Amino acid sequence: MSVICPKGPDDPDYQELDGVHIYKYKPAPEARGLAGFVVEFVYSWLRTAGLSLKVWRRQNFTIMQACNPPDTYWALALLWKLRGVTFVFDHHDLNPELFISRFGEPSSTLKKVEYAGLRWLERMTFKTAKRVISTNESYKAVAVRRGGRKPAEVTVVRSGPDTQQMRPVYPSTVATGDRRFSLAYLGIMGPQDGVDVVLDVMEELVHRRGRADLEATLLGFGDCYVDLRARCTQLGLDDYVTFTGRADKAMIADHLSVADVGLCPDLKTPLNDVSTMNKTMEYMSYALPSVSFDLVETRVSGGDSVLYVPSGDVGAFADAVERLLDDPELRIAMAQRARERVSTELDWRPQAAAYLGVYAELTGRTQAELPDGRRDTGQTDQRGRTYVPLDDDVEFERFIRERSAR
Repeated sequence: MSVICPKGPDDPDYQELDGVHIYKYKPAPEARGLAGFVVEFVYSWLRTAGLSLKVWRRQNFTIMQACNPPDTYWALALLWKLRGVTFVFDHHDLNPELFISRFGEPSSTLKKVEYAGLRWLERMTFKTAKRVISTNESYKAVAVRRGGRKPAEVTVVRSGPDTQQMRPVYPSTVATGDRRFSLAYLGIMGPQDGVDVVLDVMEELVHRRGRADLEATLLGFGDCYVDLRARCTQLGLDDYVTFTGRADKAMIADHLSVADVGLCPDLKTPLNDVSTMNKTMEYMSYALPSVSFDLVETRVSGGDSVLYVPSGDVGAFADAVERLLDDPELRIAMAQRARERVSTELDWRPQAAAYLGVYAELTGRTQAELPDGRRDTGQTDQRGRTYVPLDDDVEFERFIRERSAR
């Protein structure tokens, strides 16, 4: 198997991990305006096309899988179809909804043309694909209704976490400060992600309600990162809010293990309402209750392990956070439900089985057996940190209450 993707910081051009050949290209400059996005899409397409030739020279391939955004790789798939390559579309985003979420309903001629172009690219992607893999039932409905695909041609593969790897660990030295409570945000910091709401909530809690007993850690990066840090300073929250920048697995485990409440500030937009928020399930993996604006797919993921408030209501969001902080029994009950739900209903293993089923059907090969997800992976993670014993009810409850070492 080979993978083509943009480089991260300090990444090599090529590496092999667990038998997977990974080819990477330098990402395009940050897009600004329509011209910038066109340049980014064309650049990424050409670099991907070039690397696909390199992969072909190393070993012929029979299936090409591409995710979006952008919805442009169908054109590359058409070229490889001449060599008998089958295209699988990994449906990650709804670009027309993303456009409306960021710019509103198109009213000017230019915006209408841009929106129509996105719809055309989406149609071509659906039309070219042999099979479609969608991240949830809402996306599958779009593939059927708008993409003209038969339900049997669309398989839902949720991006669930590996709950044997993503699980609470006892605190390390980089955990939290001296304050009693810790809030956490994990994810991208783009215009549609609502991370500014976290700062509004912190201003409400700290400056208006006098909650000097809490802090917030924001893990991640994105287009709004610099602006968010500047706004944090303007609001006088630098002593209460920490930005980590890009977070690796170890950092995520450290911070989510000791946080008391996870924050899901994504506003109700045409895109967010039907998108699966990975952060919600990652909070759940670390037995972390969370607060979210009321979104259709977040309810599917979070169930009763999340407190839901009306979209955009900062006061209600702050109320829900305080409710969890001030009611340890509620916090414990929701944390336990979160961990139970994510490990039994949302774990990656059944999703992986569905994913492999698509390839078994396309190749005519027998589907590979997956390891038993119930098997305990041991008492420590790869960095030697000790896992919280999830089967010890007394210790698990104590940990959730205190988020501390034994």
